[in-house]
Amino acid sequence: MTLRTTAPARISRLRLTDFRSYHIAEVRAGNGPVVLIGPNGAGKTNLLEAISLLAPGRGLRRAHLDQFAARHTDGTQAPGWAVSAVVEGAYGEVTLGTGVEADSEVRARRCRIDGEPVGSAAAFAAHVRVVWLTPEMDGLFLGPPSERRRFLDRLVLAVDAEHGARVNALERALRARNRLLEEPATDPRYLDAVEQELAALAIAVAAARMETVRRLAAGIALGRDNNSPFPWATVALEGEVERALAREPATLVEDQYRLALRAARLRDRAAGRTLEGPHLTDLLVGHGPKAIAAAQGSTGEQKALLIGLALAHARLVGEMAGMAPVMLLDDVVAYLDPERRAALFAALDVLGGQVWMTGADPSAFAALAGRAQRFAVTPGHVSPLVT
Repeated sequence: MTLRTTAPARISRLRLTDFRSYHIAEVRAGNGPVVLIGPNGAGKTNLLEAISLLAPGRGLRRAHLDQFAARHTDGTQAPGWAVSAVVEGAYGEVTLGTGVEADSEVRARRCRIDGEPVGSAAAFAAHVRVVWLTPEMDGLFLGPPSERRRFLDRLVLAVDAEHGARVNALERALRARNRLLEEPATDPRYLDAVEQELAALAIAVAAARMETVRRLAAGIALGRDNNSPFPWATVALEGEVERALAREPATLVEDQYRLALRAARLRDRAAGRTLEGPHLTDLLVGHGPKAIAAAQGSTGEQKALLIGLALAHARLVGEMAGMAPVMLLDDVVAYLDPERRAALFAALDVLGGQVWMTGADPSAFAALAGRAQRFAVTPGHVSPLVT
């Protein structure tokens, strides 16, 4: 296998089988931006969601496996579904596939590269990286810390494909500890074992988050422009473990956290949950030019700040992965004025990666005339848009 270092990853063909609103659909993409145009509810986001499953995790909607399968006209659900993408990237042309096999006794998602099984979508990271921005993220700065943690973990996952496995293992360890605390006569040795594992996972997750945020902040600082329509952001983590890691070696912090868990058993048993750790970390985002918390900005400022943060993250992914990521922008341009649209399109050009965008109004993409490949999306169908 020969490694190419110049060509960015690009999806040249996307094929869906019994996925969401599509029984069979295929999109063949060229070199420029891909624009999916259609009314609300036509299935535009479903196409982006299919691409997002080429990244580790549950996709841009965080859906469960049983939500992906299409429904037949009689109301029954398809027994399986599949997403296949031909990707042109660092290793030439490969076919990535994921889905649930219709005749499989085990209802589990399978992943393949050129027809060969791989353990998970984390293996796809050698060929393509995918990042996205959706309308559901608009309330990120005003929402609960849990939403920002999920956003943060997606940032990390885009540069570290194994991060999701660590986060999932951390959540399992937390549930195991909480269950043991609920039992009236738990053998302390069981708690010792669970807390040892929990402490190791907590430090690994916190360290990965800190490294990504550090790199992201450094990249933002290098390219910040107070006159940009997408203001630069300040980013930091708020959490006890993170504060400790900033001062002490990871091995020492791991020991300290393990001892803290042991000392807090009575308190945590009374609370019914573990009250300290990276499962409670918050991502603090600020509006750099105004020196205010992102949550204090106007709705328009928050949207512009989020776009700027997404662009900075895409640059970081490109630098760390050695390939510009595929960007999925779901209904992002609809509420931007012409100046910001033009600035967004220019910024995307600079990134150099493939971009898939959705919208209901074709005029929102007028500035891309002659450069973008446009597709008309109607329920269950997608076809090239002829002008």
